[in-house]
Amino acid sequence: MRRLHAGTYDRRGGAGLHPIDHSSTRGWMAGDPYGGARNASFGAWSPRHNLHYLVDEGEGTLGVFREEEGWYRLARVSSHGGAPCYLALSADETLLAVANYAGGNIALFRLDPTGLPIEPPQVRGNEGGGPVKDRQEGPHAHCTLFSPDQRWLYHVDLGTDEVLAHALDPTTGTLGECRLAFCAPAGSGPRHLLFHPTRPQALLLAELASTLTVLDVGEGSLSPVMTLSTLAPDVKGESFAGHLLLNDAGTRVHVTNRGQDSIASFAWDEVGALHLVRHVPSGGASPRFCLLIDGERRLAVANEEAGNVALFDIRADGTPSPFHTVIPLKGAAYLFVARQG
Repeated sequence: MRRLHAGTYDRRGGAGLHPIDHSSTRGWMAGDPYGGARNASFGAWSPRHNLHYLVDEGEGTLGVFREEEGWYRLARVSSHGGAPCYLALSADETLLAVANYAGGNIALFRLDPTGLPIEPPQVRGNEGGGPVKDRQEGPHAHCTLFSPDQRWLYHVDLGTDEVLAHALDPTTGTLGECRLAFCAPAGSGPRHLLFHPTRPQALLLAELASTLTVLDVGEGSLSPVMTLSTLAPDVKGESFAGHLLLNDAGTRVHVTNRGQDSIASFAWDEVGALHLVRHVPSGGASPRFCLLIDGERRLAVANEEAGNVALFDIRADGTPSPFHTVIPLKGAAYLFVARQG
């Protein structure tokens, strides 16, 4: 496996960006951190520019990094909103969008020819709230994503139970009209959106309701097809959906549940129907993020509250084995494989 990297939270004892490697004598271990990328809870990779973009959720900034026998930070800019938590690159890698959870807004940066963000970005906010008063007192952008045709920038708002669609001119990188693409059930708290790689469909994960919804994709619109719970029927106590992951073929979906502390795996068939395959324990408390690695033969899970990263083998049916390897790492929040152009 290529070297895995983990972003960590300061508040959970994290010290920056940690490499994770395997040796024949010591097994899996987290190495010494790079302290120049703190609170890196999400990121994006640009093959065109050979750059990694990482948020600093604590400082409200966006960092631009390159990894060449060590990490180098090339730039750092404000995310133009508090607690940035999601990044997305346009298909041609000339635009970078960031969702600011505490700021309740999204920001769209143009990138210069070297891949660095150009100030100022275009910023779009929202208004309103939802019935869950401690989580929906106002807008909370949790995801922003370019449509497959690059003509819309979607904006998932956990605080208002909405998915917005901002018209996008891909030539100029200019945002236009905003429309309500989907109104989620009140109090469901939509968190993450993903598009199917070949069909005009999408998946929406709701954090507060722990549900997964299949959506038909229209012209800046999303229409619900079916909704399933991400939780096992016998779950007790609070649980909140964490991360949404789709394999390259668009046939297997993985969701982390924080509280139940499980990974729910679904089959997404060719007619667009979802079927729960199984749940497995996540290997620790509060699985915040998961990542397919090693040609999709392994699943890596960042268990934030447990302070570890768990590695699972993927079985022939595309779901993780219940047996796993645990790598201690305080504040584990985000995982990625460092790439070089």
